[in-house]
Amino acid sequence: MNYLITGGAGFIGSHLSERLLKEGHNIYCIDSLTDYYDVALKYKNIKIVEECSKLNHKLYEFHKGDIRDYDFLCQFFQSHKIDAIIHLAANAGVRPSIDNPRYYVDVNLMGLTNMLECAKNYKVRSFVFISSSSVYGNNKKVPFHENDNVDEPISPYAATKKAGELICHTYHALYGINIACLRYFTVYGPRQRPDLAINKFTRLMLEDQEVPMYGDGSTSRDYTFVSDIVEGTVLALNWTLDGCNKYDVFNLGGSHPISLKDLIMLIGKVLGIEPKINQLSMQPGDVNITYSDSNHAKEILHYNPKVKIQEGLEKFIEWYYKMYKVKH
Repeated sequence: MNYLITGGAGFIGSHLSERLLKEGHNIYCIDSLTDYYDVALKYKNIKIVEECSKLNHKLYEFHKGDIRDYDFLCQFFQSHKIDAIIHLAANAGVRPSIDNPRYYVDVNLMGLTNMLECAKNYKVRSFVFISSSSVYGNNKKVPFHENDNVDEPISPYAATKKAGELICHTYHALYGINIACLRYFTVYGPRQRPDLAINKFTRLMLEDQEVPMYGDGSTSRDYTFVSDIVEGTVLALNWTLDGCNKYDVFNLGGSHPISLKDLIMLIGKVLGIEPKINQLSMQPGDVNITYSDSNHAKEILHYNPKVKIQEGLEKFIEWYYKMYKVKH
C-alpha cells in the first residue's frame, strides 16, 4: 500500500512511519517543518525513518510543503497514487492557540479541507483524521465517551479539532470517503516535543531547575504511550480500508489518568531526583481532567493499550539520556 502521512516528520508521525514501513508499505510524508519547536529535531526524525526504509527495502519519500498550499497538494497527488491518508499535520498546543486563533483556524481547518478535497478528487477512499481529547473541554462526566456532548471547547485548538470532525463527516456523507477520527489522549514517549510536560519536566529536573506546577497539582491527564497510539492508529487505518461507507470517532487513551503532582513526583522517582516545584496559577484553556473511555475502540478496532505510566516514563527517560548524552 502507498500511504501519505501529513505531519510525518513530527513525534507521532515518525513513529507511525516506521511502523508502517516495517509492515511492508510505502510511505510518503508531507511536512512544512515549521519552527514551533527546533526543526533540527524533525530532521533527525526524518533520518531515522529513512534508515528504517532502507532496512525494510520500502519506499520513503519526504516532501516539504504546506497543507494550506492547494496547488502544491494537487501537484503531489497528480504524480503519486495514494491508497490512504493519515492526517496528523496541524498546529498543536492549547495555550498558543489562545494567542493566535486565526492561524490555528487557517492551518487546522483550511489545511484539513484541502486534504479532504484531494482525497475526493484523486479517489483516495480511506482517511484517518487525528483529533484530540481537548474536544471534551471540562466535561464533568468521566471517563469521556465518544457519545458525550463536545459542544463546549475551551480553546481555539480544541474548537478546530471538533470542527475538523464535522468537516470529515460532511465529506464522508457527500463523497463516501471512509473516515476514522481519532481523539488522542496526551501522547508521550521517545521523540516527544520538547514543549510538552514530560519532556520539559525531565529537562528541568536534570538541570536542577524548578518545575512549574499550574494549580494545586490535582489536574489529571490520561497519558498514552506512543507505541499504543501508533497501534491504535494502524488499527483504525486498517478499519477504513476494509469495507465501505464507514465513519466513526474513536478515543485512543491509556484510561489511567494521573494527577499533575503525582506525575512530577514519578518523573523525579525514575530520575532519582527530588523535584523542586514552583506552584503557579491555572492557565487559560487548561482542562481539569482527561480520561478516556476506550471501550468503543476496543470493541470495533480491538485496541488494547499495554504500556503503564511508570514503564513509559522509564522508556522515555532512557531515550532522553541517549538523545542528549546525559550521564546517569
